[in-house]
Amino acid sequence: MRATKALIHIDRLKSNILMVREHLRKNKNVAICMPVKADAYGHGAVRIAEEAIRCGVDYLAVATVDEGLELRNAGISAPVLLFSQFLKEEAVETARARLIPFIGDAEAAELFAAAVASGGCSRLPVFLKIDTGMGRMGCRPEDAPALAAFIASFPTLEYAGTATHLAVSDSAEPRDIEYTGLQLTRFKSALDGIRGKGLSPGIVTAANTGATLYYPEAWFDMARPGILLYGYPPDITNSAEPRFSGPRFAVRPVMELESAVVAIKQVKRGESVSYGRTWIAEHDTYTGILPLGYGDGLPRGLSGKFSVIINGKSYPGVGRICMDQCMVDLGASPDIERFAAASVFGGEMPGALDAAEIARRTGTIPYEICCGITKRVPRVYTN
Repeated sequence: MRATKALIHIDRLKSNILMVREHLRKNKNVAICMPVKADAYGHGAVRIAEEAIRCGVDYLAVATVDEGLELRNAGISAPVLLFSQFLKEEAVETARARLIPFIGDAEAAELFAAAVASGGCSRLPVFLKIDTGMGRMGCRPEDAPALAAFIASFPTLEYAGTATHLAVSDSAEPRDIEYTGLQLTRFKSALDGIRGKGLSPGIVTAANTGATLYYPEAWFDMARPGILLYGYPPDITNSAEPRFSGPRFAVRPVMELESAVVAIKQVKRGESVSYGRTWIAEHDTYTGILPLGYGDGLPRGLSGKFSVIINGKSYPGVGRICMDQCMVDLGASPDIERFAAASVFGGEMPGALDAAEIARRTGTIPYEICCGITKRVPRVYTN
């Protein structure tokens, strides 16, 4: 196995799920849907899905039909929501895999109803998707009652749920709080219209990570916390808004990226390290070479902005991150042996970085850091 690996801490995953479950027990009927799209945010979809179901997660969610098929081929029979639009040629496969698509228009409803019939299935559930202000998939709120009735008219479709997605529920900005309230008002109005047609909206779901934490009024029947379950809450600071001013939700990063010092080199004062000669030694020192680079998902933009933990101490990265390697400054008299383990992010030692801090330093979000760890980095599951 490679020196560079992603340690997936199953005990932390379980702890995060149980913590969210306890949080949602303020309303004991709230179910949990865990997204395992994008290979479970880089953590490994099948194993994460299996552990999530064991921990009592009620639904799983994917973004593509192939992601759903991976779960089914692994023997996972739990309900799986399909967030994104299936293609016409994928409709029958979607039905045969018993994936539950979000339907946001009449054409998609017709296509899936026909696919269920031609796929040899009797009747399959679908969720109506309403666009209350995200600007992606879904019907307009005022069109939701008619589309709900249209879905319910097909003998091959079970109108099983109604969903929307909140755009800024993780923001403490006053205008964003107002916008989230507007989205929820639109959603509730659409639900009233659906009920006014004599239809049940089924399982009602709106809460993503932000709303799971800060908007109990958005919980309805099922919450869909994503990055929260993988260990990263929104970074809300200095907010006077009461809903955001409680204690930080103490979830733990599930992924820890680890490598090793595979070589130690002396660098003389005035010598440079890596492409572009962006780092020149100010004094005699030693560098450690790690077999980890942007080909593994460590962003090149993090060059000179990161550190690793080796034997409990922090060592700064130096020079540009290469495709397959990066370098750290071990100091003038290192007491580190060759092949010593180096924790890059997600460890719990003092001074350790996490994906959120790396994201801040590179101008992105922790989702992208975790999802970006490439397939050539083996996932090692540990308790």
